[in-house]
This record gives sequence, structure tokens and C-alpha cells, in this order.
Amino acid sequence: MLITRQHHPDNLETPAQALLEPLTPTHYVRSHFAVPLLDAAAFRLKVAGSVTSPLSLSFAELRALPATTRTLTLECAGNGRVYLTPSASGVQWEIGAVGTAQWTGVALRTLLERAGVGDNACEVVLVGADEGQMDDPVKSPGCIHYSRSLPLSRALGDVLLAYEMNGEALTPAHGAPLRAIVPGWYGMAAVKWLTEIRVVDHAYQGYFQTVDYARWEKQDDLPPVRVPLSEMRVKSQILTPAPHTCVQAGDHLELCGAAWTGGERTVQQIEVSTDGGHSWQDAEWQQDAAPGLWRHWRLSWTPQQPGEVKLLSRATDSAGQVQPAAHDPHRGSYEIHHTVAVPITVKAK
Repeated sequence: MLITRQHHPDNLETPAQALLEPLTPTHYVRSHFAVPLLDAAAFRLKVAGSVTSPLSLSFAELRALPATTRTLTLECAGNGRVYLTPSASGVQWEIGAVGTAQWTGVALRTLLERAGVGDNACEVVLVGADEGQMDDPVKSPGCIHYSRSLPLSRALGDVLLAYEMNGEALTPAHGAPLRAIVPGWYGMAAVKWLTEIRVVDHAYQGYFQTVDYARWEKQDDLPPVRVPLSEMRVKSQILTPAPHTCVQAGDHLELCGAAWTGGERTVQQIEVSTDGGHSWQDAEWQQDAAPGLWRHWRLSWTPQQPGEVKLLSRATDSAGQVQPAAHDPHRGSYEIHHTVAVPITVKAK
């Protein structure tokens, strides 16, 4: 059963135990507005803007196009927000706003090629049917739709327009009948209830591109600029034991967790500390490395001395990026990928 982090709209977190599965059986739900209930029979997807042949496709026509299935990990950019100090506004996710599923759908590239992208095209805006007014972090100019853009080069890559999740039709909460999946990017790019694809000749400046789901980036000799969030950062999480577990000295434990990273990178090393970060040892991977997909890991450990223990995990990816020990404040309340200690108590036998 999912854990409720917010009502109206519902934002639901996956329990840590479910994250131990290769495919997450109860995938987290992130919504900004009320779930729109779209009728697949009446559904149309528009492809417009800077294209030579605008499209309006029914759901049946989309289903008739060549299908692709990929197993991919999706993480909310605010996953882990509850661990920020000082505390930050927003949904107070712990570690369960992440999950892995088999996504089936049509490549966005297929539709863009059919529509014919204009020579002046710069970005591709994905627009969802969900709408409402935002009050935090800044009040929106009235009612707005959720929308995000992708650079044209990314949109012409491996972006998927999915209509199935783990072999079944998408549920309303997960974006039925159609949603985007952007491998290696945070979930804010995976626009749900997708109804319009608009090719534009300029940098899109929408609310969820610049006000929310963006961070400040320093420039040489210039003031910082606002940059949209994109690729996931290298990260690992301990899934078992749970925080504040009590164990006995001399008892064997299996420390288990998952690690992932963004873009075309893969996680290559996973280290675990059983002494609060003073020393580290390599854990064992449970799956092969693949871009866009998490890897589970485990480490056998037998605590010898009673006392309070802080467990930590630290991942390194194929680009040499190492999971940091502290959150970067320039990333605000997003991209939370620092190591988080799991405290346990070891009792005398």
C-alpha cells in the first residue's frame, strides 16, 4: 500500500520494502493538480507548432504505431526532501518517490519525424491535460496546464510516449491514457495525461520550466541564471534494515539497497559504511549495469559491539561522479542525492 504524503491532489510514496523488487509493484504517484479522467475513445494527441504537417492522432492510431518496451527507473526530483536542513516546503518525500517499471509505448521521435520538424525548431513542449493554479513557490498567473519542454536533440532521442506500465494499461493516477517517459531524467519531465506536443523555435519559459523544477547555476563573472532540472544525479539508498531497527551483536544482517544515476551513465561502484562514514567497503551488485535503470546491491554484515550505529551507502557512476556527503544548497529543494544515514541500535547479546 502506498504512503500518503499529500491529499488533494494525492501524492503517494512507495514503501521501502517494495523498492527491493526489480519492478516496483506499487509505483509512487506525483500530481500537481486533480487527476483528469480522459476517455481513451475520445482522446486526441496534437502535434503542432514549428512542423510542416501538424498531426491529430487518436489513441487507436497511436497504438497502431511500432511499439517499444523499456525497463526504466523514474525518480521525483524532490525525493528525500524530508532530509533537508533547514526544512523546505513541498511534498515531504522520504525515500519512496522512486520506482522502476516496464514502460510500453511509441517513440516521440516517430511522431516528430512524421510531423516534419521545422528548420528553426529549438525545443519540444509536452503539455498535459491536468490544470489548476499554483500557489507555491510562486503564485501562477491563473489556471495553467502542467507542461515541460525538452531540447530538440533530446526529444529526437529515446523519449517514450507510454500507454502501458508493467504490461497493463496506465492507471488514471499514472497518466492514462498517455504519458511521457524521459530515460535518465527526473520525473518532472515525464508529463502525464499528455494531450499536446508543440515544437517551438525558442527556449520555453513555462512555470514548471523556470519558476518550479529549476535551480540556480553560477556563471563566470555574471549573476547566476535559472536552469531547468533535467538528468538524475548519482544516488543510492539503503532499503533494509529500516531506520531505528534493533539488532543483537553477533547476529548476521543483510544490508540491501538500490543505486542509480542519470543520462546515459550507469552506476559502477557501491560502497557501504557501518561506522558513520569513517570507513567504507564495497557491496555486491545484484544486476548488470544499464543506462536509465537502477541496480540493487547487498552487503553481509555482522555487528560485533553494542551501541548506536549509522549506516551509509555511497554510489559512483561511469562518469566518475560520486554521491556527495551533503546537499548542494544551489539545488534548492530538488536533486536531493546526498548520503543519508540510517541509524540502528545494536544490543548486547
